[in-house]
Formats: sequence, C-alpha cells, structure tokens
Amino acid sequence: MQIKDIIAVSGVGGLSKLINSRTNGLLLEDLDSGKTKFYSLRKHQFTPLETVSIYTMMDTAELKEVFASMRNLEKEYPVPSPKDSNRLLSDYFENILPDYDRDRVYPSDIKKIIKWYNILADKGLLEGSDEEE
Repeated sequence: MQIKDIIAVSGVGGLSKLINSRTNGLLLEDLDSGKTKFYSLRKHQFTPLETVSIYTMMDTAELKEVFASMRNLEKEYPVPSPKDSNRLLSDYFENILPDYDRDRVYPSDIKKIIKWYNILADKGLLEGSDEEE
C-alpha cells in the first residue's frame, strides 16, 4: 500500500500527492487530473493519510489497516457507494472493522474513508503488500 505521500487538503475534494514542501505551503499533484498546484498554509489544512486513525473500542486502527481489510474482504463485502444510506454504511463498516467505536466514528467519516479507498483503488495505489513500504 502506497499512502505515504498522499494528502487530503481542506476545502479541496479528492486526494493529492506531495511533490515538494515549502515554508509557506505545499506543492501537490491532484490524483485525478495530474495537475500540480501550490496550496498555502494560511488557507488550507493538510492531512497526510498515513496519520489518520479510526477509533476502536480499545484503541485506534491505522487507515492503511482499514484499507487492507477493505481490500481483503472486497469479495465477501463489496464496497458500497458513499451515497448509500447511513445504516448500510455502518453495517458495511462493522464487517470491515468489527470493533470500531460507533459513538466516535460518524457516517460522514465512513463516507470519506470509502471515497478515499475508491480513489486510491482506481489509481492502483492499494496494490502490493505492506512490506514494500
């Protein structure tokens, strides 16, 4: 899984790949269009996907673990559309990560994870094993 340099930018849909960092912002390449753009630190917040974790009842689960579970269980539990009902999304997430904290993980979080998974899967960034990192 290759999510090391993948970043979510506040106010911008989709995901971007880190090209370079500057003192006043980041130079990012949009994964959909392939266009490179500068994003200012004053205007945007940046979330590297490798730092994202999902609350569980005991601790947290890293996002790459959730993605790996989604990929491994995709034949048994096909990934739903982010536009499906909240109940369907919660049921799906319960199959993928059975001990996720239902009080702290909102339907909007599940929708965002599914959107990110679909983007990364379309770009082939979820292929390979964790040992490659």
